[in-house]
Amino acid sequence: MSDALPSPPELGTPLPVEAAPEVLAFLARRRSASAMTLAAPAPSETQVAELIRLAARVPDHGKLAPWRFIVLAGEAKAAFAESLDHLAAERGDSAAAAKLGKLKTPPLAIAVIASPKPGAIPEWEQLLSAGAACTTLTYAALAMGYGANWITDWYAYDARACALLGLSSSEKVAGFILIGTPREPPLERERPDPAALTARSPG
Repeated sequence: MSDALPSPPELGTPLPVEAAPEVLAFLARRRSASAMTLAAPAPSETQVAELIRLAARVPDHGKLAPWRFIVLAGEAKAAFAESLDHLAAERGDSAAAAKLGKLKTPPLAIAVIASPKPGAIPEWEQLLSAGAACTTLTYAALAMGYGANWITDWYAYDARACALLGLSSSEKVAGFILIGTPREPPLERERPDPAALTARSPG
């Protein structure tokens, strides 16, 4: 679905700032696909590696890489979903079990884990960087021609669910990026009025 990406530039390589109207056109029409419409095929292993490489280029104050990625596909994804089914049953929460459909249906999920590092860079900035990684990963999958959706749900916040993913006590799930081939094109949804959300500094 996508041509090979350019090789990563070497450290210190000049990277000219150039207009990219095709990127602006993409952003003007970007639309997440419903998770329940995502089916096989998913990105190949090579494409997944490319997506993660792109996501790792987000702004990162202090060059801390305060995030990591967990790829959930195939049997590993099915086993994770089954474990979540058991957790939902133990909670006696049928609504929680029903919400797992968004995770089970797409063939690929990539969990972006916020993993802040101690030091001078505020944790808030590191969490924002993890959110940027979610955004870039979603946009990159869409730009490859796949459908993608960034979700969180109860299993992003449940301590036992996080333990299944091997998270430490200082880590959080920033999002599950669900990826596949949409069975139907997503419809445009209502968008906010940018003018109503914009102010200019007085004076």
